[in-house]
Amino acid sequence: MKKILLTIAVCLCLGGVASAQDWSVGGRIGSGFQAVGQYHGLGDVAGKPFYLEGRFGMSWCNPGATLVADFTALAAWNCFEFGQYDAGNFFADFGCGLSVGGREHYAYVGLAGLAKLGFKFSGAPVSLSFDWTPVFGPEIAYYGKQTIAGVTIPGGSAADFFEYGLVNFGITCTYNF
Repeated sequence: MKKILLTIAVCLCLGGVASAQDWSVGGRIGSGFQAVGQYHGLGDVAGKPFYLEGRFGMSWCNPGATLVADFTALAAWNCFEFGQYDAGNFFADFGCGLSVGGREHYAYVGLAGLAKLGFKFSGAPVSLSFDWTPVFGPEIAYYGKQTIAGVTIPGGSAADFFEYGLVNFGITCTYNF
C-alpha cells in the first residue's frame, strides 16, 4: 500500500511540475489516511475558482472498524476567502463527488459532499484545512458458502445504508505548486 501511495504522489508531483500553479498534493488524516491531489487549472464557475480533488487511501469508517481501500473524487468551489493577514488568509470550499471503497467481502459506493474550512499561508506554498466529507449510499456485504466446525453455512449477501460515511471528518495539508 505504501508503494501505491508513493507512486500516486510522485505522479501528481510530476504533473504539477509540468503545469506550475495548477496542482496541489498532500495528505489527509481523519477517518483514515489518504493521499490528496488537487487540480486548480479549470477556471471559474459562477465567478468562483473551481477545482478537482482526488483522494486515495485507507479508511476505517466501516463495520468492524477494519481498514478498507477507498477512492474519492470531488468537484469543489473556493466559495470565499476572508481575514487577509500577513501570515495568510482563511478560505471556505464546498463541493460534491463520488466515493467508492471496499475490502475482501465488503464494498460501498456513494455520493460525497465537501465542506472545508482552511488557511492558506502567504509565506509558504502550504495550506491546512479541516473538512467534513459525508458519503451517502449503499454498502454491500457478500460471502460464499462456508463450513465452520462441520456446519455448512450457505452463501449470500446483505445490503444496508452506509451510515459510517456520515462521520468522515479530516485534516488536510497540501503543498501548492
